[in-house]
Amino acid sequence: MVILQSTLRCPSCGHATLLTMPEEACQHFYQCEQCGHWMRPRPGDCCVFCSYGDVPCPPKQKEKLGMQ
Repeated sequence: MVILQSTLRCPSCGHATLLTMPEEACQHFYQCEQCGHWMRPRPGDCCVFCSYGDVPCPPKQKEKLGMQ
């Protein structure tokens, strides 16, 4: 089962935000609601959810489950 919600934690201020992830795409940018920091994927990660979220993005979840 693919999980569609992930909590992003800002690497600058630590603010956490619960977000719904896009099902068929990777999100490459997200601006922190508290401090304004623009999050971008770390090298080797496909999106901000894989870098800063508590749940990886749906495409990576599907890949791990053998659904793609």
